[in-house]
Amino acid sequence: MKLKITLISILFLIVSLGDIYAVLSSNRSLEIFFKPLIIVALTVLYILHVRKVNIWYVLALFFSFLGDFLLLFPQRFFVFGLLSFLITHVILIKIMLSFLSSVKKKTILFSSLCYGAYFAVIFLIIKDGLGTLMIPVLIYGMVISIMGIVSFLNFYENKRATENIWLLVGASVFILSDSILAVNKFYKSSMFLGVAIMITYIIAQYVIYKGMVIKSGSK
Repeated sequence: MKLKITLISILFLIVSLGDIYAVLSSNRSLEIFFKPLIIVALTVLYILHVRKVNIWYVLALFFSFLGDFLLLFPQRFFVFGLLSFLITHVILIKIMLSFLSSVKKKTILFSSLCYGAYFAVIFLIIKDGLGTLMIPVLIYGMVISIMGIVSFLNFYENKRATENIWLLVGASVFILSDSILAVNKFYKSSMFLGVAIMITYIIAQYVIYKGMVIKSGSK
């Protein structure tokens, strides 16, 4: 089993680096090949690694895979890709809420102000370029902000739990990745931002995976 985990881990690293290279070199064919494999490898890695599979998390990975595929063709399927990742974040919110027992109101207020202020800044930067996508992007931004808030509440409830740190970092980096994507698409596009999107996205997915492995119990 350890050998399988090691091999899939190497595969995950290879396809991740392959996709980053594809974006860096503007090689569309390579990107179409490598990008969907990132989540496939991570899903297999998770299933091999844990004693009890969290079906909700596997479902979140499926919608991430679907979102990755759809966003390979942004001119046609951007809204559908956005919807797929919206579902991913709703599922992750559900998962992290299940880890919570009780939270103080002042903690909710503090985290809401932090993530809400961050979302407001990003929205103000990109709003002029949104056009007809303003409402979908606004809804998406609110949902991913809620994911950040819940991840912070989950962390704050038990600061010593390593898995909660992983989930907080993963959710926050996911928000960063989506923020860069929004700026790149609706404000100012650049190759540097395209690479930054993929690097932060891969890190976010891997870090959340690490947290979920600990929560699910590794073999």
